[in-house]
Amino acid sequence: MEDRSFFNSRALRILTFTLLFVLGFAIRLYDLTDLPLDFHPTRQLLSALKARGMYWNALSNVSTEQKTFAIQQWKIRAAIEPEVLETLVAFTYRFTGEKLWVARIYSSLFWMIGAIFLFLLSRKIAATDGALVTLAVYLFLPYAVSASRSFQPDPLMTMFIIMFWWAVYQWAEETTSYQFAILAGLFGGLAIYIKLVAAFFVIAGGLGALLGRMTLHEALKQPSAYVMSVLGILPAAAYTIYGVFIAGYLGQQFGGRFIPALFLNPSYYLGWFGMLNNVLGGFVLTLALLAFFFWDEKNKRFILALWLGYWTFGLVFNYHISSHDYYSLPLIPIAALTLAPLGSWFFAQLEKLAAPRPLIYAFLLLGLGAQAWSLRSAMKAVDDRPQAQMWQEIGSLTQGANLIGLTQDYGASLAYWGWSASSAWPTFGDLNYHQGLRGAPDDFENQFAEMTSKKALFIVTDFAEFKRQPLLENELARYPVFAQGDGYLIYNLKP
Repeated sequence: MEDRSFFNSRALRILTFTLLFVLGFAIRLYDLTDLPLDFHPTRQLLSALKARGMYWNALSNVSTEQKTFAIQQWKIRAAIEPEVLETLVAFTYRFTGEKLWVARIYSSLFWMIGAIFLFLLSRKIAATDGALVTLAVYLFLPYAVSASRSFQPDPLMTMFIIMFWWAVYQWAEETTSYQFAILAGLFGGLAIYIKLVAAFFVIAGGLGALLGRMTLHEALKQPSAYVMSVLGILPAAAYTIYGVFIAGYLGQQFGGRFIPALFLNPSYYLGWFGMLNNVLGGFVLTLALLAFFFWDEKNKRFILALWLGYWTFGLVFNYHISSHDYYSLPLIPIAALTLAPLGSWFFAQLEKLAAPRPLIYAFLLLGLGAQAWSLRSAMKAVDDRPQAQMWQEIGSLTQGANLIGLTQDYGASLAYWGWSASSAWPTFGDLNYHQGLRGAPDDFENQFAEMTSKKALFIVTDFAEFKRQPLLENELARYPVFAQGDGYLIYNLKP
């Protein structure tokens, strides 16, 4: 297609891309050394504990007790996905020391690499102006900034998903190209290997790219399609077979993802809509849905397939899609890509205006700067560094005791900064979740007696959650206070 641009020189287009890219990366590195408690701390600290265990395992001349604890915490934590990012971070610790911001840099880099391939794909199918809009949305959505800095595999998975979309779209245009078939197979296979849920977005992207140009029957006649499929399946299949049937640590991870009863519960649909509003925002979601009608017929199938892949994913993982917003992270590049033709149309309208071109550029730059400043202000407003001192204090007070606690992250912060292990008292949401699986509520008195029978101390740091469980609050009021401080309360269960 003819690539006419509102940015009427190649140098200006390069400058605009560079500005978006550099500013997008810079905002992700702001407040770099703050603790990873700003975004799903439980999940981030899971990876942090694993990386620390790997790192300490390779150290000598350190405390044997701490080394044993670090390795133990690494080994006992749930093996949800391959420990790719954790291994990379642990290796980097050898040069930087144990600095949690290392993971923040890696995740940000993965997101930025994804930005390059998303821009290339968008420019190919919707011209440069639309691609710049895609890039801006992908980089500067508030949720995208928070999620793409997090210590978890999702930014890496999203990067490989986008790279797969780019490669499979190139391959679909020339199905005899083994080069793009191999690239698509490798990128798609790595995405699924990093996190199995990527399969929904990889399969959807592949089908969408193919069906925009040929029938499924015609696609099955292409030898390169089988090369791509084998490369895409092998890594994740090998990991799954090993984890489920040989090592046995993956079997438990496939349970509890799908709860049929949720389809009859309005909270499922409201929760999912809440996740969409949190990830994209109502305005961007509405524009993306409307932008679908701006696509030509061939590319409309590709975009529609990406959205259908997401909706299918949400129906299969119905509990997590309505309760864990980061499960909708791949929707950000989908929505950003969908907006491309609407972005091109918008700039085409600007080009018709009689207003001075430099003034329009200035207004666009002002809007970009305002968004970046707003993101920076939101990060500056929260400082989680004092949390580390609180957990160290709790750890020193309770050292050696058998602990249970109602904390914000199931005891992960206490394990990381306090070097103490604790059992986790379930949250109100956990209780509802397990009730949904089993269909019957637990008896509080029996549950409390069972979970605290061998525990000496009960730690409370999540007071909002504490208020949601009056039975627990009343029960603990019967016990003496062992210690309390700014942000925590510890009960003595064995006075």
